Amino acid sequence: MNKVFFAVVASIVLSQCVSEMSAQSASDIYKQGYACFKSNNQQDAAELFRQAAEMGYAPAQYMYGRGLEMGDGVPQDLDMAVQWYTKAAEQGLANAQCRLGDCYYSGTGVTQDYGKAVQWNTKAAEQGLAKAQYFLGLCCYYGEGVTQDYGKAVQWFTKAAEQGLDEAQYSLGLCYYYGEGVTQDYGNAVQWYTKAAEQGHGEAQCNLGNRYAAGEGVKLDYGKAIYWYTKAAEQGIPEAQYNLANHYYYGLGVEQNLGKAVQWYTKAAEQGHADAQAVLDMIDYDVDENGGKNDSDQGEVSK
Repeated sequence: MNKVFFAVVASIVLSQCVSEMSAQSASDIYKQGYACFKSNNQQDAAELFRQAAEMGYAPAQYMYGRGLEMGDGVPQDLDMAVQWYTKAAEQGLANAQCRLGDCYYSGTGVTQDYGKAVQWNTKAAEQGLAKAQYFLGLCCYYGEGVTQDYGKAVQWFTKAAEQGLDEAQYSLGLCYYYGEGVTQDYGNAVQWYTKAAEQGHGEAQCNLGNRYAAGEGVKLDYGKAIYWYTKAAEQGIPEAQYNLANHYYYGLGVEQNLGKAVQWYTKAAEQGHADAQAVLDMIDYDVDENGGKNDSDQGEVSK
């Protein structure tokens, strides 16, 4: 009886030791693969990730799935990518849960299913993953995979925004500005736009410029409006390019310069901004090198 007992105990201990050794070995292989990945040696990285993934190491399963999805170091195989994401997600890896949810949302390697997209992103969001929290906020806002609920959208946007995710900060700013899911508050809108804008979010920069130009939530300041419009315009945001052109045309917060106005109207129009194109059709933009007009205006620009 005692011999049987000790044999069972020894077997369990041996099994645990082998398991720990395998896990350590898988971790080491993964680290080697990640070093290759960081040095842009995708082929070796994929092979090392595969080895560790087959040993059951969740981070490697996720990275190997990523390689299969992107075709990095291995032939692209979306179906297999989803299979590996699933293995890692089922082990509780938040990044894999989020990416698997994204695959279900877009129908990448799997039949599109908003419900499963929400399910997997919820698991990741509950672990604190900001991008999954933001995704859930969008689903609640638009009613995709869940019942539309602006209040819940604001809750998820807030969680992600407080972690510094610029897209969530911008979306939260919009909710405060329009009073969706939260009491309308221009001051809070400006606060969140600013956080996103300072991280380089183009739309937030444009909206922050709008608030300074209108004096909503902040003291009216054309100079700051110009500052933020310029940053957004240089990123190619057509509304910012149009607004910046208006300021140069009228000399609001900046010395009037019709040449620069036309340049920015043109950039916006080239992206399909209808109002910018209408302005160009209305004015004579034959200007000299200093921004002065050679001929008279042929129309008025509405502010």
